[in-house]
Amino acid sequence: MARALLARFANRIERPDLRLSQSEDLTPNRIKIELLSGLTVALALVPEAVAFAFVAGVHPLVGLYAAFLVGLITAVIGGRPGMISGATGALAVVMVALVAKHGVEYLFATVILMGLLQVFAGVMHWGKFIRLVPHPVMLGFVNGLAIVIFLAQLTQFKNPDNTEEWLTGLPLYSMLGLVGLTMLIIWGMPKLTKFVPAPLAGIGIVAGIVIAFGIDVPTVGDMASIKGGLPSFHNPFGTGEGIYPPAMLAPFTLETLWIILPYAVILAAIGLIESLLTLNLVGEMTGHRGGASQECIAQGTANVVTGFFGGMGGCAMIGQSMINVKSGGRTRIAGIAAALFLLLFIVATSSWIEMIPLAALVGVMFMVVIGTFAWNSLTILRRVPKTDAFVILLVTAVTVYEDLAVAVVVGVIVSALAYAWNAAARIHAITRDEGGAKVYDVEGPLFFGSSDGFVELFDVQNDPDLVVIEFARSRVVDQSALQAIEAVAQKYEAAGKKIQLRHLSRDCHRLLTKAGHLMIDSDDDPDYEVAVDYSVRTGILGSH
Repeated sequence: MARALLARFANRIERPDLRLSQSEDLTPNRIKIELLSGLTVALALVPEAVAFAFVAGVHPLVGLYAAFLVGLITAVIGGRPGMISGATGALAVVMVALVAKHGVEYLFATVILMGLLQVFAGVMHWGKFIRLVPHPVMLGFVNGLAIVIFLAQLTQFKNPDNTEEWLTGLPLYSMLGLVGLTMLIIWGMPKLTKFVPAPLAGIGIVAGIVIAFGIDVPTVGDMASIKGGLPSFHNPFGTGEGIYPPAMLAPFTLETLWIILPYAVILAAIGLIESLLTLNLVGEMTGHRGGASQECIAQGTANVVTGFFGGMGGCAMIGQSMINVKSGGRTRIAGIAAALFLLLFIVATSSWIEMIPLAALVGVMFMVVIGTFAWNSLTILRRVPKTDAFVILLVTAVTVYEDLAVAVVVGVIVSALAYAWNAAARIHAITRDEGGAKVYDVEGPLFFGSSDGFVELFDVQNDPDLVVIEFARSRVVDQSALQAIEAVAQKYEAAGKKIQLRHLSRDCHRLLTKAGHLMIDSDDDPDYEVAVDYSVRTGILGSH
């Protein structure tokens, strides 16, 4: 999710009384608050887990299993108490293509490989790189995600017997009416009471109306049968296989690996991006920092276990994490309680889930789309720099036409190139005379993008015999910068003139010395050692 969305959540519920302290005394009152918060989160998880399984094209229990296992494991060993994880739409929109083409067996294998990749990322401490994702990229990411989820729902308005034809007449009107009613309930329920999560109320009321009046509309059970269903998941407590029968995994062959690897990489990247952004949000609210690597390992472990037990995998959920904190959740107890309550719901209501009309789930997902899309990005496009506006639109388009992970990578690359171009334009020099020598006061970073501009700053033919390059307002960054300094020195050497480098910062001087270009030959500048080139090799340069 984008930082704009994160900030919106944070501004909405950021209050001193919601901050987590470094340690909470587990008093009876505190435990009660944690349990009630977990119950609230579990109620909110049920409709979304079912809806996201519906988006991915798998049986609802596959989404519920993922919500339970991922939520439980990350609550126990995750990087930040207060975070809630489960099945998410960002992953579901990628999974649907895999399930449709290869079947659910390959999905479970993909989830396992996805988890292993996430554990590897955590062990390598790659979670820290989330800070490199620019704000415009995240705006495009969240807008693209919203559009993809919206487009995924449109297939439910097609004839189930002929997916090339759109619904018409009474079936279309019934579908639209129930979708609109669900959205209206979700919008209005919080204004009346917050005792029952609005998505759960919307699904429950619409399902009750359909059952009571015998309205003939497609249900979750119909969708499961169309998708082929998962017999071992239909009623896990009546098959003698226990709560979690082993998943039906694809054969472990090289061919399977080549099929699932691209999906696993994309899912791992998307899951970590969303999880780490949620981690940052909860960290800002609680005043805690760190835990990125631990969260990567926790997410990966959860997905490996979930894949073996027939879940669709998952990652951190921003909305449910906000519900948890707002409800008073402060410790890991709330997350653990939410997972256990969800398991209870699976045990007690698994047969009822198939009675839910698909229109109700479409309504829930449309409200998710409305809440996910960063609407303020439409108004700021004309006020932000053109490059940022372009990145927002580019990432949105790539997300819709390719996938979320590729979109983020493309956005980061374009943003980095734009920054390099702007930084390169900042290199310039102010000249002055100093005791017969000409001093170039260089300003701006010296790196690959500005190295050519740096070389062009100097008037070698018309400069006096002694030239001083002042780096107090500049910084040498990379090898291209070293080569630029070398090129300038060679030009003055060829013209029979002396050049001195002054006030290189310590880190710049270490970079030059390590590269073997410069040697220290001064003890009169303890704060900004004077770096001297060619003095030892040619005697042309002196120290200052």
